[in-house]
Amino acid sequence: MPVFSVRAPVRALASAAVLIALAATAACTPVRTHQGYVVDGELVASIQPGVDNRDSVLKTLGRPTFVSQFDGKEWYYVARDSSNMAYNSPNAKSQVTLRVTFDGAGNVAEVKQTGIELVASVNPSNKTTPTLGRKRSFFDDLFGNIGQVGAGGAPAGGEGQ
Repeated sequence: MPVFSVRAPVRALASAAVLIALAATAACTPVRTHQGYVVDGELVASIQPGVDNRDSVLKTLGRPTFVSQFDGKEWYYVARDSSNMAYNSPNAKSQVTLRVTFDGAGNVAEVKQTGIELVASVNPSNKTTPTLGRKRSFFDDLFGNIGQVGAGGAPAGGEGQ
């Protein structure tokens, strides 16, 4: 007659409980991400105002994250490290923004580095944007212009009739 040990099922249950506990704690670890430019301090320090130009900056630092919109005299290199738990929105832990400013001839005029202290946090209020002026309801917006077209002495059909 075989002898069954009571310890075997207890050990199996204990090891299963440990595995479940490990899986549960692994699900709660934060997800860390890096987005954008990978900052190399030596390369950034090698960019000198009055010495470097657009081509040398492009060869040293690579393509910028974005360029100023109107005149193209400022190049921005942005790097952000963030973390989040599971499906929550990511929280920025650190950010480095490198701004390279060029003069009219295309030579480096200034190199400035800022951190997360200049990042603005925008929190929407009630999922609507507050505006100045009078408050209008949905129906005021929908039906408010009825009778306004052609008002004020303008011909109703247009000028070409």
